[in-house]
Amino acid sequence: MAFSPRRLMRGASGASTGGARSLRFNSADTPYLNRTPASAGNRRTWTFSAWIKRSILSTTNYPQLMSADGGTYGSKIGYFADNTFWVDVGQGATYTRLTSTAVYRDVSAWYHVVVAQDTTQATDTNRVKVYINGSQITLSGTYPAQNFEGSINNSSAQNIGRETTGVYYSDVYMTEVYMVDGQALTPSYFGETDADTGVWKPKAYSGSYGTNGFYLNFSNNSNTTALGRDYSGNGNNWTPNNFSVTAGAGNDSVVDVPTSSGTDTGVGGEVRGNYCTWNPLSTYANSLANGNLQFNGTGSPFLRGNSTIAVSSGKWYFETTLTTASSSTTVGIGQGFITDKYPGQDALSYAQTLEQGSKINNNVQPSYGTVFSTGDIFMCAFDLDNNKIFFGRNGTWFDSSNPVTGTSPAYTLTAGTYCPIARPYNASGVIDSNFGQRPFAYTAPSGFKALCTQNLPTPTIGATTATQAGKYFNTVLYTGNGTTQTISGVGFQPDFLWVKSRSNAYWHSLLDVVRGRAKTLFTNVTNAEFTSASNKEVTAFTSDGFSLGPDNDYSINSGGATFVAWNWKAGGTAVNNTAGSITSTVSANPTSGFSIVTYTGTGANATVGHGLGVAPKFIITKKRSSTSNWATNDPSQSNPFSGALLLNSTNAFASSSAVWQDTAPTTTVFSIGTADAINISSATYVAYCFAPIAGYSAIGFYTGNGSADGAFVYTGFKPAYVLIKRTTSGYDWWILDSARGTINAVKGRLYANAADAESTTYPYVDFLSNGFKLRDADGGLNANGEPYIYMCFASNPFKYSLAR
Repeated sequence: MAFSPRRLMRGASGASTGGARSLRFNSADTPYLNRTPASAGNRRTWTFSAWIKRSILSTTNYPQLMSADGGTYGSKIGYFADNTFWVDVGQGATYTRLTSTAVYRDVSAWYHVVVAQDTTQATDTNRVKVYINGSQITLSGTYPAQNFEGSINNSSAQNIGRETTGVYYSDVYMTEVYMVDGQALTPSYFGETDADTGVWKPKAYSGSYGTNGFYLNFSNNSNTTALGRDYSGNGNNWTPNNFSVTAGAGNDSVVDVPTSSGTDTGVGGEVRGNYCTWNPLSTYANSLANGNLQFNGTGSPFLRGNSTIAVSSGKWYFETTLTTASSSTTVGIGQGFITDKYPGQDALSYAQTLEQGSKINNNVQPSYGTVFSTGDIFMCAFDLDNNKIFFGRNGTWFDSSNPVTGTSPAYTLTAGTYCPIARPYNASGVIDSNFGQRPFAYTAPSGFKALCTQNLPTPTIGATTATQAGKYFNTVLYTGNGTTQTISGVGFQPDFLWVKSRSNAYWHSLLDVVRGRAKTLFTNVTNAEFTSASNKEVTAFTSDGFSLGPDNDYSINSGGATFVAWNWKAGGTAVNNTAGSITSTVSANPTSGFSIVTYTGTGANATVGHGLGVAPKFIITKKRSSTSNWATNDPSQSNPFSGALLLNSTNAFASSSAVWQDTAPTTTVFSIGTADAINISSATYVAYCFAPIAGYSAIGFYTGNGSADGAFVYTGFKPAYVLIKRTTSGYDWWILDSARGTINAVKGRLYANAADAESTTYPYVDFLSNGFKLRDADGGLNANGEPYIYMCFASNPFKYSLAR
């Protein structure tokens, strides 16, 4: 049976409940649920399943999802301070511990966790299994002895949200919590893959629960006692401790859940889905609490925090309570996910300084509105369809403005992608925000919505089976055999194929449907295009991949060597394009923002049609007929087409009007100058053109911070591939992907400009549900104050993504 709001509207016992909800655990409140069973159940075999959304990533705490008292040692399920997952199986003087290889540091979306224990199994690795989002994870450590009886399901104190000793408490949202006593089950009993999005989602369990089994969905918040109600039919109710259901910032019962549903009428606390919070991965450390909705000031007044959801269209509303006034608390919206400037300091952030009664943008701060005091509620409505923002206090909009009619906005915005931002000033300032996961104090203006995945626009790519991201970009891995083989699993016929050996220092090989399967270019050298024999290397592009012949000239199928192939879908068979002054040959896919363009140079300034219908933001070009550099533009420049970076080189960006004529592409053409790499008379060229598509691809730049707690880059989707280059001299073009880096932190570095084999020495990046987070201070990735550009492609849009 599929998960739906109706499933959670009525528990298995038939009791009327309040709809899908999660319970927020805030460690500072020492919250937990406890129960002591009247008798022991099956202590050898059981299954625990829960959907969780992490909030605070403590470096000292050991947050527990469930624990059971066992005397000297009990049993525990939770996380270490390093964010690995752990399971202790203990009772009395004996315990064993298993930990994950992967770390789990995504705070922007939901995880599904299943732990299945069956110590009757003869093979030790079958005695404890852990699954995250439907897939079994790798564990290391010691498995329990055969037939060992742990403390879970014993007639001793059982806890949810804390360790048995009461020392460690969780910071997490939790819902759909199951215990099945007497069976070790797989995730398919509690979840399933959505046929449209391809993403794991909840479903209702319909089997037996056993003696001490239970089902908690926290849907009844009529009082705190009701939060612990068991809907399994067993009557195994739990006692909630230190939770609140009182209206306001302290309410721990929210509608932040892993599946989206409902219609937003503006009152808040109604539509279900994954909600916006403040983002600890893009906020100064140790400043958040209450499920990342409370933001506490620190001694660093010139910093800001960003939220987990960003939007570029639509009408949105949120509220912030000035819980403890300081002197310069600022709240608003901004672009760029920067943290080193306070809200309103830069040109692309717009905020209200609450205690001063002023608004601020580009560090200009005129008086506006009224002064806020402790307990006042700041209202923010921003309209990205008309690029206007409105500020108010305690139900009244400032300056007689009206968000519904659009009159008298606080600011007219520069178009772009915005997220809520804030800075509680110094150590004394405290704010509590509500993005709609609980009822608003004041109903949102008509047409304005809560920041929730349910309300995000349906993406062009990722919402249906036919339009999943893997239909437009996909990565496959294979091992060469030196003879012939067909590589499948791409999911489409690749129009652009980029292959690199992982195990050997072989050149990168790039082929495409416009130039033909026999024509290869190499990003790590300046060589002209190579033509292979008819039965060598790539012999055909197939409907699901490509076929390989005997390895001969450029090492794409060497026996025993391992390879990665990155595949893009363009428009298939190319057509002539006469939009520019040069007639080009184009295979274009406007849906995915990618085209392959070939043309012949003239030696004079010219334009070339690209076929996308929108302006490309990143273009890679190469002269085919003779040696030349690979030229790209630089998205980090104020004019991204004022010069070039070289894909085959570690060189810094160099200004030159001879490359792109200092002219940005239009919706139909890109401009070329007279540089050798882009346009000399009679030479043939290829250009790969990329335009960002919301929820599928992102092209941009960030500034490194030189820390293992590195920059966070918002993409609006879960990455499958990222290309990164530091734009100053001496640094490589990094390529990372989720096919080789299957867990966080992602390893598997390859360089587009070098033939080097894959390096897996260090973990460099976390791929997250809404972007990526730098986890290393390597100069090529995250040096303090240095500029980097990136191009990224999705596995899933954030509207549907789960945490990784």
